[in-house]
Amino acid sequence: MDFTIPKDISDYLGVLDAFIEKEIKPLQAKDDNERFFDHRREHARTDWDNEGLPRHEWEELLGRMRKLADKAGHLRYGLPKEFGGGDGSNLAMAVIREHLAAKGLGLHNDLQNESSIVGNFPTVLMFRDFGTPAQKEKFIKGTLDGSVRVAFGLTEPDHGSDATWMETRAVREKRDGVDGWLINGEKMWNTGMHVATHDFVFARTSGKDGDALGITCFVVPCDAPGVKIEEYLWTFNMPTDHPRVSFTNVWVPDGEYLGDPDRGLELAQHFVHENRIRQAASGVGAAQFCVDESVAYAKMRKPFGKPLSANQAIQFPLVEAHTECEMVRNLIYKTAWQMDQMSKPDVAKYLSDKVSMCNYRANRLVCQAADLAMQVHGAMGYSRHKQFEHIYRHHRRYRITEGSEEIQMRKVGGHLFGYMGANRPARGAE
Repeated sequence: MDFTIPKDISDYLGVLDAFIEKEIKPLQAKDDNERFFDHRREHARTDWDNEGLPRHEWEELLGRMRKLADKAGHLRYGLPKEFGGGDGSNLAMAVIREHLAAKGLGLHNDLQNESSIVGNFPTVLMFRDFGTPAQKEKFIKGTLDGSVRVAFGLTEPDHGSDATWMETRAVREKRDGVDGWLINGEKMWNTGMHVATHDFVFARTSGKDGDALGITCFVVPCDAPGVKIEEYLWTFNMPTDHPRVSFTNVWVPDGEYLGDPDRGLELAQHFVHENRIRQAASGVGAAQFCVDESVAYAKMRKPFGKPLSANQAIQFPLVEAHTECEMVRNLIYKTAWQMDQMSKPDVAKYLSDKVSMCNYRANRLVCQAADLAMQVHGAMGYSRHKQFEHIYRHHRRYRITEGSEEIQMRKVGGHLFGYMGANRPARGAE
């Protein structure tokens, strides 16, 4: 067994570090862009008088960062070479995401809105694997050049984890001699709709409530008649781009859906493993940042004439968090490596529970580490002059979204007790 990070990956971390120093940090320091990252960050990012949406200047800065990263060949690293990517493996993406998050808050990797110099493009791969030739030409090219943005409408006001019970419906209707679908329903937390050109709208087209089949993933233009943003939900971490959206008699031509019209729900799950393992890696990186900052502060701070670090009441909680980082990190690396050895269907059969283990434990860990860092730093840790409150508020969402902690544990239990998954391969074959 060899636990060494492959040299090409470790070398690439150095390349990324050099790029950050040369291109990204100067941009962050320019024109008071630091206001988006220092104690002013929440106000600088949030247009409070415009429904709490991200300020234009903030999103424009993120766009400039992505263009620099794309020009340097980093943004598409995780994509296949056919799309200008670097064929980055799951292991490489996990190592990179952890490395970038461990640097703390910065323009290089602002996870509040999933912006990073090394991007994640799940919709590109969805269109690659399920789109028609015309859809691939339009949406893949448009997503990569920024002319097309696709939002994701699955959750509903009354249905989250129980997606098979969604109430949004689509029925066949012909207009002017053209076959099509009439969509009615409502979506919640339809992230990114303020800038989206299209929306993945999941709707039941056949079957009954609770059936996994019979749900279709429609690709709906956001300017279609009947699409209405009802309100933006203000969240624990602002700004918000999470609206409640209604779809009233929205008509789309037949074929304006992705993949098999009966198996739309499978599309929602198609890249869940890649997304969850990468998000888990980011959580561990942010948790390690909290631990490292706390250790440095405890060594420097000298109450009662001696370093704070001399107290076991400070040492032991940080030892626990540091140990947890090491354990979860290694589980993430192992699982990501295993994912690279299997097809997507085999990952779903044999590794889905491991991915869930990584994800829910990492999400819990980073919240605990941020809370601990606040405590070690005292009042300053509670202030916005430190990053810990921002890290906590951001990562707290992932204990609910991307599959709630309870749903992840349910999956682990399903594999553990034989209710789901396939027969596990021999341990030596893993």
